[in-house]
Amino acid sequence: MHVLITADTVGGVWTYTQELVSGLVRRNVRVTLVSFGRMPSPQQTEWLLGLPNLDYRPTPYRLEWMREPQRDIESSCEFLEAVIREVRPDLLHLNQYCYGTVSPWLPRVVVAHSDVFSWWEGVHGCEPEDNAWTRWYRETVVSGLSCADVVIAPSQWMLNTIPRFYVRPSYGRVIYNGRNPALFEADVSKEKFVLGVGRLWDRAKQVSLLLESDHKVPVWIVGSQEEPGNAADLAKPKLGRGEFKLLGEKSQAQLRGLFARAAIYAATSCYEPFGLAPLEAAFSRCALVMNDLPVFHELWGDAAYYFKRNDPNDLARRIRELSADSELRHEFAERAYNRAHRQFRAERMIDQYENLYYSVSAAEKVA
Repeated sequence: MHVLITADTVGGVWTYTQELVSGLVRRNVRVTLVSFGRMPSPQQTEWLLGLPNLDYRPTPYRLEWMREPQRDIESSCEFLEAVIREVRPDLLHLNQYCYGTVSPWLPRVVVAHSDVFSWWEGVHGCEPEDNAWTRWYRETVVSGLSCADVVIAPSQWMLNTIPRFYVRPSYGRVIYNGRNPALFEADVSKEKFVLGVGRLWDRAKQVSLLLESDHKVPVWIVGSQEEPGNAADLAKPKLGRGEFKLLGEKSQAQLRGLFARAAIYAATSCYEPFGLAPLEAAFSRCALVMNDLPVFHELWGDAAYYFKRNDPNDLARRIRELSADSELRHEFAERAYNRAHRQFRAERMIDQYENLYYSVSAAEKVA
């Protein structure tokens, strides 16, 4: 089996790609990987070194959700078509909607990781305004989804969201994202601090909720404070009373160290089709305090301690309760750890994708 996989190097899709591609290659699946968005840093590509059966083609072409991407999308489609003609894969695994229309004679899987319209609704409570760009974007997503043999989403919530804004896939399926638990330290002595991960300027992550209330335990936040490409001065975040540390960006290894030490992880997002950071925290035996979102209930059930949706005061109350009650905190840490092992191991994800590839290819040959 030879699979061509597209990815981007801008967000969490790259971490997902690392787990999936590494696992497939270990199983002797040949992979051609093409990335978009920006050229990767040496740190981002360390995991690629020494992997057999892997052909990697990085590019800086803009992604479909970026500003004025149309020319880049046209050029990247031509580039991708040329790579497909050269390497002749058996199947396409496309992690962007815009490439769903390339090489229509090949079987293809399109993964709906997130999208602009559901992001906008989650953050602003309404659809984005109707203009030339949003019409182009919607048409691009509809075309890509319509050409897919199978559309995959990382949660049932995300799969149910797609038809509301775009088109109902001919066949849709949920495959939960996964991480390798061996990468995380679950038996380190915990320190009584709360960890949050997210860009301070990203309204979807809304880690600012952690900064707006008073906390009796330290709160540490990992994530950039400045939006790339935005030269405007950002207002300094309003801080409640307590000990706050804004740690900036961290490498994956540094972040794993923080997960290992943190007693509590706060998942504050108002929009999250899956959420890899809470999963990494769960594999590190952190107790999860989570925004009361349907997707978090789907994924974590009774393994998380929920606060009222988007309410910083209730978030602070829940943190106080967990911090003050060590038995309660340990109970929820164990619940999250066990749930992660049952549902979200990388090997389970890789099994499901590999089986899907063979099923889609076999169906295409019969047709």
